Amino acid sequence: MIFLVAGLLAFSNILCMSLNAQISGGSLSGIVTDTSQAAIPDAQVTLINMNTRVARTVATDAAGFYTAPDLLPGSYEMTAAAPGFTTQVRTGIAVNVGAGLVFNVVMQAGDPARVVRLTVSGTPSDQASSAVGGNVSASTVVNSPLNGRDWAQLATLQAGVTGVQTGSAQGGGNSQRGFGAALSISGARPDQNSYRLDGVSINDYSNGAPGSVLGDNLGVDAVDQFSVLGSNYPAAYGRTTGGVINAVTRSGTNAFHGSVYEFLRNSALDARNFFDARIPPFKRNQFGGSLGGALRKDRTFVFGDYEGLRQSLGITQVSTVPSATARKGVLSTGSVAVDPSVSRYLQAFYPLPNGPRLGNGDTGIFSFAGQQVTMENYVTAKLDHKFGSRDSVSGTFMRDNSNVVQPDVFDELLANVVSRRQLVTLHEQHIFNSNFLNAARFGFNRAVAIEGGVSNVMNPLLADAAFGFIPGQFVGEIQSVPGVSNFTGGLNAQRPGTRSSSKNLFWNSFQWADDVLLIKGVHALQFGVLVERMQDNLRLTSRTNGVFKFSSLSDLLINRPRNFLGLLPIPIPTFGVRQTLFGAYVQDDIRIRKNLTVNAGLRHETTTVPAEAHGRLSNLLYLTDAKPHLGSPYFLNPTLRNFEPRVGFAWNPFTDGKTAIRGGFGAFDVLPLPYTFTLITPNSVPFSNRIVGDVLPPGSFPTGAYLGLAGDSTAASASYVEHAPKRSYVMQWNLSASLELPAGLILTLGYVGSRGVHQPFRVDNFNMVLPTLTPAGYLFPPASSSQKLNPNFGRVT
Repeated sequence: MIFLVAGLLAFSNILCMSLNAQISGGSLSGIVTDTSQAAIPDAQVTLINMNTRVARTVATDAAGFYTAPDLLPGSYEMTAAAPGFTTQVRTGIAVNVGAGLVFNVVMQAGDPARVVRLTVSGTPSDQASSAVGGNVSASTVVNSPLNGRDWAQLATLQAGVTGVQTGSAQGGGNSQRGFGAALSISGARPDQNSYRLDGVSINDYSNGAPGSVLGDNLGVDAVDQFSVLGSNYPAAYGRTTGGVINAVTRSGTNAFHGSVYEFLRNSALDARNFFDARIPPFKRNQFGGSLGGALRKDRTFVFGDYEGLRQSLGITQVSTVPSATARKGVLSTGSVAVDPSVSRYLQAFYPLPNGPRLGNGDTGIFSFAGQQVTMENYVTAKLDHKFGSRDSVSGTFMRDNSNVVQPDVFDELLANVVSRRQLVTLHEQHIFNSNFLNAARFGFNRAVAIEGGVSNVMNPLLADAAFGFIPGQFVGEIQSVPGVSNFTGGLNAQRPGTRSSSKNLFWNSFQWADDVLLIKGVHALQFGVLVERMQDNLRLTSRTNGVFKFSSLSDLLINRPRNFLGLLPIPIPTFGVRQTLFGAYVQDDIRIRKNLTVNAGLRHETTTVPAEAHGRLSNLLYLTDAKPHLGSPYFLNPTLRNFEPRVGFAWNPFTDGKTAIRGGFGAFDVLPLPYTFTLITPNSVPFSNRIVGDVLPPGSFPTGAYLGLAGDSTAASASYVEHAPKRSYVMQWNLSASLELPAGLILTLGYVGSRGVHQPFRVDNFNMVLPTLTPAGYLFPPASSSQKLNPNFGRVT
């Protein structure tokens, strides 16, 4: 159950409805009547953007209905004129992104030369849409005290939106999961939301939120406003089963306006945490400026914004390392004979504790103060041009480059992470008449993440091949020792400027869309198509140097590894996953009565089966296959019949504009987009020679494991993607009631529900020993008769 309490000043004749969705603007519609409630046909309704003075004129139909779709968000003045009636002017009408207003006008009989002018104040309440969501205004975006000036943080102010902690050292995620701050909207998975800027999808390669290495979205001064749709949104929205965050970039105005700013934050008033020997130094500078105006009055407008971030954050890194006595084999559980080869690695790469011992004294704290240095540059530019009364075009360019340099857990090297984003949008609008509009859109979204680079090496042994687990490589990783921090390995011998585990991810998305809005009597029709071409280029060099795992500190000391994973030293290929998405929809908002609107829509959305640019696809058709299937098709397409019906209603029972009851139901498909296969496609034999050993003889560390597995064909890794997957979808429903209280407060009581069916599910290693059914129940067989599900491979992801 979700409770919404918002302070809103509502004008009684303003209602909201979702005429506008996939297009990036807002809409205004309503009915023009006389004092007897009779419709006034052919009334001229003129809307003027108060910032640009761009005007749009529409006429009412025989029922007195008018609509003006795809308006640039902002403040408008509306003039209603008809022969025999006084002219009505309303100012201060706020049109929001991705939403519409219903403004009903009652005209008085009289001289048209007489003008009655009123000012509309406050934000309108939603009385005619079945969708669950809210809008964040431009003033809220600019004036809110945001840590790091990340405008996307404001999404959590909406009901049902929850931030998800990713645990990243950078603060915003990692290269596999994406850097943006993860959000769960109405209980949906964080990777099933849709993020849009000026009508173009800006989801990254992980299908997550866009963001820099700090997880932020700069450009507070460049974002005019944005909306959050949490459930049961119209059929115009696709590519998502979660929420929709829909933002629009600021435009220039007739008057030139600009700003210059700098924000400084430092450690002057910070407190020392328990592990700090002193307060770590911290300094953050955010600076920049914006400028917008008219290149040609009432015709051509330009806006630009730059923001820079320079941060040096002192971090106290706390790690757990074996104690001095443990390194000699003296453990709390008894003494053991330390293997000389293990002792050599402990001495070379594991620092001695410089803090207190932990627990039984086998481990201790190693802490140090380091600096995490971040640099980011964010640029936005937007151009709007009106060719005439019927045609206009706008374009946006955005670029965000950021990188962070920080020490590893043992202060032995400085690693760096790079994030780069680019966005280009073009939007063209043609008005055929007051009831017929077409909006075409093109977008290009690019996201790049490079993780594992090395800026400086403080421990030269990390680049000494004498410590390699694999001939010709540098030292690998040592993980999963209970109570001991993971050692993250040395440099990559094939690429000396990177760590042993690195990832290069390059994402390109080309998007074409066209939307048509048509008014026919009581029907507000919207239909359109969308094509998106996705290119996901991966180069994963993780585990190049090998990884050992141990079940206990004692096992590490006596050289009894649990398993080993590594890559044969061959050139590591780049994988290029290619996929195309097709979407088409029709949406009809039907005014059954003046106080009752029914929203009905149908969307069909399908994707091609992912292909690889070089044919490097490998997949087991069945889990027990001895050999994988190579090449396309990767699997059978489950999306061909993805029809998504959506229906809802909004009812104002007392026709007073103060009470609304709304509800709806919709189906939304989870598409098998490239992010689903990022950790599967690049790690399968024969295109990636990853070897796995789950049963190793004692003494296999450091080189014995590789030498014993390199020639063993059953140690290779394979992958399994369900050959004939079922349709994956989510059903959503909602019911709510809202009431406008005195003093402009609106109270909403709502319920939102969803059910996901056949959701994507991934297992790191499915190649396990299966239990057998005995009279005592399911038991694992003895070790002598144990056999993996597929003995032909060491691991099946």
